[in-house]
Amino acid sequence: QVQLVESGGGSVQAGGSLRLSCAASGRTFSNYRLGWFRQAPGKEREFVSAISWSGDVKYYSDSAKGRFTISRDNAKNTVYLQMNSLKLEDTAVYYCAADYGRHSYRSLNYDYWGQGTQVTVSS
Repeated sequence: QVQLVESGGGSVQAGGSLRLSCAASGRTFSNYRLGWFRQAPGKEREFVSAISWSGDVKYYSDSAKGRFTISRDNAKNTVYLQMNSLKLEDTAVYYCAADYGRHSYRSLNYDYWGQGTQVTVSS
């Protein structure tokens, strides 16, 4: 089992920045690929970004590309999502997820999920 706890969400004005963190405990953190997903009110959960176990491979959704940066620190068992130039449409609950490699990076079927952290962007 892997337990994931997100933090760093909050309210920010459009154009601002936030850094989300996800702390993991349980099985060996470095064995897992990690992803960030989000779900806005009335919408389905969607992929935002993912990173390989080594941190060498990263993926971004079209909406996140150029504005968000994913990173991980295996020594701290933590994955981050730096979000810059935030837009109103980035408002959502953001989820961290871990996968042992059974699913594609953009899949919604990751093995383990956190409880989510709210990000609200206002004008």
